[in-house]
Amino acid sequence: MTIQINDTLFLESNHLSHAEENYALINSNRAYLKQWLTWVDKIQTLNDSKNYILASIQKTEQQTDYGFVIKFNGNIIGRIGLHFIDANNKIGTIGYWISEDFQGKGIITHSCKALLQFGFMELNLNRIEIKCATLNVKSKAIPEKLHFKQEGIQRQAEFLNNQFMDLYVYSLLREEWIKAK
Repeated sequence: MTIQINDTLFLESNHLSHAEENYALINSNRAYLKQWLTWVDKIQTLNDSKNYILASIQKTEQQTDYGFVIKFNGNIIGRIGLHFIDANNKIGTIGYWISEDFQGKGIITHSCKALLQFGFMELNLNRIEIKCATLNVKSKAIPEKLHFKQEGIQRQAEFLNNQFMDLYVYSLLREEWIKAK
């Protein structure tokens, strides 16, 4: 599946053909990504990247996770997905990362908008969450720009770099998204 955002930016469903480029991007951004993401050290080889993609594809088949690479001018520059989908309660969680070189260009904001459209209209979700470390100022700007409501803080909810991190919890309801469009 491909979600076109504009002439140069689109989201493409996970595929094994992404493994090498994805792995290279993680390697070139490893120190930067490791500041905020717990999984970075788990992707140490090309085979790790392939296994991650295969697991993600399986979750998509089970309709519990929809993972995408973010492509800009045909190159992978990051990833985004709707994760932890609870079909009974119609809830999903957006997660994202982008190469340091492409930060601050609005790409994640546009990608999240496209994923909100997909989640609310195609998957019929009612609530979409974004969680991010309270110290990650750049990441928390995304849900705030998109009119998510900050619901609170999950104290010491993530163990990262040998310390516990607090996470902001943001949510957006389908009715709020429709109203804000």
